Amino acid sequence: MALKEWKETTRDRLFLLLAFLLPALWLVVFGYGLNLDVEDIPFAVLDRDQSEFSREYLQRFIQSRYFSFRGYAHDEHSLDRLLTETKIRAAIIVPERFQEQLVAGEAVAVQTLLDGTFPLHTDIAKGYVIAINQAFTEDRLMDFLRRSRGLTREQAGVLVRPLSVEVRYLYNEEVRSTWSMVPALVMFTLMLASPLLTALGVVREKETGSIYNIYSSTVSRAEFLTGKLLPYILISLVNVCVLWLMAVGLFQVPFKGHFLLFFFASVLFVCCTTGVGLLISLLVQTQMAALIITMVVAMIPTILFSGLLVPVASLTRGAKVQAHLFPAMYFTNIVRGSFLKGVGVEVLWQDLLALALFAGGLGGLTYHLFTKRPKA
Repeated sequence: MALKEWKETTRDRLFLLLAFLLPALWLVVFGYGLNLDVEDIPFAVLDRDQSEFSREYLQRFIQSRYFSFRGYAHDEHSLDRLLTETKIRAAIIVPERFQEQLVAGEAVAVQTLLDGTFPLHTDIAKGYVIAINQAFTEDRLMDFLRRSRGLTREQAGVLVRPLSVEVRYLYNEEVRSTWSMVPALVMFTLMLASPLLTALGVVREKETGSIYNIYSSTVSRAEFLTGKLLPYILISLVNVCVLWLMAVGLFQVPFKGHFLLFFFASVLFVCCTTGVGLLISLLVQTQMAALIITMVVAMIPTILFSGLLVPVASLTRGAKVQAHLFPAMYFTNIVRGSFLKGVGVEVLWQDLLALALFAGGLGGLTYHLFTKRPKA
């Protein structure tokens, strides 16, 4: 019995190759691709004091490996725009009279704006800011008081007033993890379900032999591909509406954007995901192989490179490049932007264009690869 099963398994060479290759591949990809360290947080600053102390204070952030400096802003409006467009995830605003108040022993609050779409990263970023503030107080400010007034460290410690952090969370004011994860899980669900349904549906017809009736008919390539895709696109779009209702109604996630824009983006994304499934179905002969390849192609980029767990800005340089090679990242930007930020086409147009190009490219590739073959 075992010998018979082994022979059946070895008949499908692709399945046999995947059976031995996938475990090692997953370990390498997840080992190098999944990095949960919160580093290289992109940030910008607004220095209203322009003093020696303010410049030295900001240098501690610029030189920190936990932050990635993206430049100075001229006003708060510029910072808001950078945060809305996700070009930065944090902003530091140094108030006027920063140095004067510190030297006088007065309390000073530095305002910090944090993107709340990743609550865990937001809390850790706040901790980094507090630590840098404390280090600046102990190292620079106490040293200045000791040297300028001839005080001991204990005396300087009594006079110095530590910097306080005035944090303002944006887009997820209550820092709820469900508000961040549920919109991204809409993307994750569509990225897994849509190509899986498409690939298994077409390959099932190969295994039963019913697809050869179409091969021998007068149906054109375009008619065949359109006929195969449309049912799964419609099913996926119904799922989009159901998932949206569940996110808003069941999980109470605020939806601040335009539903028509969100739905249009979902149509483009579903065309991408069903296109992936159809492409896989053209390359394999068994449902098991289709299942494994679809899970690999859909799951790995979705978990590692889409911004589901880790902001794309915090990924390594190589991982950032890979993130741009899959449609999941672009749709994640659109979903979170629609739910939490309420942004429109003026911000999301590049993501929409990328999805349209992916959909068109996958459609053209499947059309090119599909050939009507007679039954062997």
